[in-house]
Amino acid sequence: MSIKKNRKIYKKKRYIIPIVVIIFLVAFRLYLPTMVKNKINDVLVNIPGYHGHVNDIDIALYRGAYVIKGMYLNKTNAQTQVPFLNFPKSDVSIEWKSLFKGRIVSEIIMTGPELIYVFEDQKKEGKTPNVKDWTQALTKIVPIDINHFEVHDGKVAFVQLQADPNIDLSISKVELVADNLRNVVLKERILPSQLHATGVTFGNGNMTLDGRINLIKKIPDMDLAFSLEKSNAKALNEFTRHYAGIDFEKGTFGLYSEIAIADGFLTGYMKPLLTDSKLIGKEDGFLGVLWEGLVGFFKFIFKNQRTDTLATKIPIEGDLNNVKAGVWPTILNIFGNAWIKAFKGQVDDEVEFKDAFKNTNK
Repeated sequence: MSIKKNRKIYKKKRYIIPIVVIIFLVAFRLYLPTMVKNKINDVLVNIPGYHGHVNDIDIALYRGAYVIKGMYLNKTNAQTQVPFLNFPKSDVSIEWKSLFKGRIVSEIIMTGPELIYVFEDQKKEGKTPNVKDWTQALTKIVPIDINHFEVHDGKVAFVQLQADPNIDLSISKVELVADNLRNVVLKERILPSQLHATGVTFGNGNMTLDGRINLIKKIPDMDLAFSLEKSNAKALNEFTRHYAGIDFEKGTFGLYSEIAIADGFLTGYMKPLLTDSKLIGKEDGFLGVLWEGLVGFFKFIFKNQRTDTLATKIPIEGDLNNVKAGVWPTILNIFGNAWIKAFKGQVDDEVEFKDAFKNTNK
C-alpha cells in the first residue's frame, strides 16, 4: 500500500511542478510589461531638471524586443505643457544580423518622434543634466549597445513664444537612418558609422544631412554635410522681424554647411543664401518702411546682380568648448559674393575629416 501511495504522490508532483512553473512563467510574462514600464518611469523621473512618463509597454519575446508607447520628457519648471521630447512609439530590439558577427547589440526604430525646443522652457533656471546623466538614463532604458537607429516621420522645432509674433522654425517629416554605431563591421575605418537624414523645413524647403561618425569615442569624431534648399523666405519673417526688424515679401532661402570634428576640434563653414528676395510689405508703417528701405539699399549693394543672390560664407573653427566664427572672413565673403564670384546653392565639398584632425596637432 505504501508503494502505491508513494507512486501516486510522485505522479502528482510530476504534474504539479511543471504546472507551477508554467503558471509562474505566465504570471511573469503578464507582469513583465508593467515591470519594464515602472523601471523606465523611474529613470525618467530621476533625470536632473526633467520629468517624464511612459504610457505603455508591449513585449515581443519571440524577437527579443519591446515597444515603448507614449514616452515624453519635459523641463521640470517649464512654463508650457509642450514636451521637450515626445516619442509616441519606439521599437527596441536585438539586431539579429549582428549576432552572426559575434556581437549582441540593439536597434531602435522610432515612429513620429518630436524634439520641440521651447526657448522659454529651456532657458528657465534649474539643474540641467550633463552628458553622464543622459548616458546613464539611456543605458538604463536600452541596456544593450545601440548599433542601428531609424526615425520615421520625425519633427524638430525651435519655438519662441515671447516673440511677437511667435517664432516657430521646424523640420518635419524627418527620415533618418544611422547604422554601425557600435562599430560591428568596418572596424578598420576611422569613421565607421554612416548617417543619412532628410526632411521638410519651414517654408516647404528640403533638408538633407549626410556623413560619417565615430560614436565609440567620448567626444565623437564626425564628418557631416548639411543642406537646406528652396525654402520660402517668408517663413523666416517671424524670426527676422523679431531679431532684425525686417520681413520678406518674397524670396528663396538656402543654407549649406560642412563640419568635421576630430579629437574635440571642429572646423567647417555655414553658407546662407537669399535668392530673388524682396523686402517691405504694404502693411508696414513709416518707420518700418524706412528701416526696411535702408536694409534694402545695403542688400542691393551686397547682392550679386547677375544671380540675384545675397550670400556669405561663415568659417567656423575651434575647440568644442570655445568654437568661434570668423568675423572678417564672413564680411569679406559678402563682398566676394556680390562683386567677385557668386556663391553656388550647394555644399562646396571642401571640408574633410583630415582637416579637423590636422588642426588638433597645431
